[in-house]
This record gives sequence, C-alpha cells and structure tokens, in this order.
Amino acid sequence: MSWYRPAGSAARGPYAVELTPSTVEGWRWTSLRVLELGPGESHAFGSGAEELFVLPLNGGGTVEVDSERFELIGRPDVFSGPSDTVYVPRDATVTVTAADGARFALPAAPCANRLAARYLPASDVAVELRGAGSSTRQVHNFGSAGTFDADRLIAVEVITPAGNWSSYPPHKHDVDQPGVESELEEIYYFEVSDPAGFGFHRVYGTDDRPIDLLAEVRGGDVVLVPHGWHGPSVAAPGYHLYYLNVMAGPGATREWLISDDPAHAWVRDEWAAQAPDPRLPMGKER
Repeated sequence: MSWYRPAGSAARGPYAVELTPSTVEGWRWTSLRVLELGPGESHAFGSGAEELFVLPLNGGGTVEVDSERFELIGRPDVFSGPSDTVYVPRDATVTVTAADGARFALPAAPCANRLAARYLPASDVAVELRGAGSSTRQVHNFGSAGTFDADRLIAVEVITPAGNWSSYPPHKHDVDQPGVESELEEIYYFEVSDPAGFGFHRVYGTDDRPIDLLAEVRGGDVVLVPHGWHGPSVAAPGYHLYYLNVMAGPGATREWLISDDPAHAWVRDEWAAQAPDPRLPMGKER
C-alpha cells in the first residue's frame, strides 16, 4: 500500500483528487476530493452518508445545498488567508458552480447525525500561530473540534513559511485513550507557493504497527496517515508550504488529542524563549 499519492495519481472522474474509503484499501473514516471547475461550470453530487466542507482553494462560487443557496467569496490562493466555507450535512443534494472558474477542496467523513447546512465567513475563521522560531506555523481552524460543530469531521489548514518545520514535534493519534489520545485517520493535501517548490513529510510507526514514509511533496500531492508518528512537514527554503488536514475516527467524542514522540517532545520547551516567525500571519488583512 502506498500512503503517498503524487499529484494526478488520485484523479477520478470530475475530481483532481478523490481518496475515500471506497477507493483506498483499508481506509475507513476520511475522504478528500478536489474539484476543479472552469468558468461557468457546475458540478452536482449527493453527500450520501458523509458530512463535508466546500472549501475554496482558489476562486469562489455558489453552493446549493438542498433548497439553500450560499455564496462563497473564496480567495486568490491558499496563502492569501482563510477562506469562507460551507458545511454540508449528510443526505444532501449539492451543486457547486464557479462563474469565473475555481478549485474547491471537499474534505469529508462518514457520520451518523444530520446537522444543519451552514456558511462560515472568512472573518470568523480562528487563525492560530503554533510553535515559535523555525517551528512557527499558521493554522486556520475552520473545521476544528473546538471551533466548529460537526458530527465526526475535523479539518484545518496549515501554512508553513519557507524554511520552517511544522507537524513538529512528531505526534500520533491512533489509539483511543480517553483524555489522552484520540483515534483519528488523517489526510494531508499539499500546495506550494511556487510550482517549482517542494517540501518533505515524514510518517513512521511504532514497534507493533510499523509504517515508514519520507516523501518529497509538491503541489497537489497527498499523504495518508493511517497510524503512527507523523511529522515533520518541512518547507524548503524559498517556498511556503500549505496543507489541508482531514481527520475523523471511530471515537464517540469528536476531539483532537495527540501524543508527542517522547524522543522529541522536549523541543516544545524551547519555544518559550523564542519569538514567533514575524512573517506570520499571512493574509492577515483578511
């Protein structure tokens, strides 16, 4: 099983990326589709047993969910700050239209409960700076467990400035330990600030559940994390790195609880004496 999917390798039908429990062997809890629409194009689909977000990567458009219509302003690119989004419940009929052309990420997860469709403006997205020094990164908590109500799905965006490290120290969330760690599958979808740019992403396992991946990642690449320690994600000097995280799991409580790799957890202690990277936040004018 390859947990690294280079750009184009997961294209299917109308989607530039389609990775779901039905297309990935052994996958159960998360999905990601990337929809590319030309000017004036529309795409209609049913959400089925999944809840999802319609998240503009670049451009904007209109999202119709059953009888409701939402206008997405969108953004020029993923490095221009957070975007407005639409939450789509399960068992809904959806039509996405882009008058001027656009690209949308559709992170999703199977769920049991049908919640209301909702619009989240970009101004309401909580922007968080994590880490310090060369480990500073910017997180857009549009779909995190603590900021947006969903049934099972957790989704956030992370911007790592050129030369910085994120998803660090390496951590995992693959066992159910109430109050300590939550069991969550995870998808990383990457974009880079320049087509020539690149970064690196690491996933490695425990003794009883081995996995070993070190991938050079470029725009449109995806890494699947079924279990194990993951991180760092490293942005090469000269190129900012973006990734969309999609998480869900079998736990009764929707929460993101992690365990750091004990060999590297001490790195967090250094952050108290370091200033955040002054290049962040990006897109703060939004």
